[in-house]
Amino acid sequence: MRTSKPVDAKGRRRATYLRGQSGETFALLAMMLKGYRPLGRRFSANGGEIDLILRRGDTIAFVEVKARASLDAARIAIDAKKQVRFSRAVRAWIARNPRHKAMTFRADAVFVAPRTWPRHLPDAFAIEGM
Repeated sequence: MRTSKPVDAKGRRRATYLRGQSGETFALLAMMLKGYRPLGRRFSANGGEIDLILRRGDTIAFVEVKARASLDAARIAIDAKKQVRFSRAVRAWIARNPRHKAMTFRADAVFVAPRTWPRHLPDAFAIEGM
């Protein structure tokens, strides 16, 4: 008996979600080894999402994690539209957390691929509107 396409699509979405979750966890552990302290995870606001919010010293890094089959595929997955949505979420987080207004803010990326250590790209793109 064959399964219907909606079940296949649902299964693919779940697999993608789980791959993203494990990629974010791996990225978080790698960043903690570099001295970053987690402030938040999967913050959503204004139509955007921040995967990780980390602090090291006087810098808060808003991190977009991309898990793909290769590091190159992960690097090109952060397009202009994603950056706009990400920036909206960053501005919302900053507005909701005024105690951090004196900090330095940065948009970082962490790229995750099988059988490689996550690659951290500090200041990967500008936070729009800041």
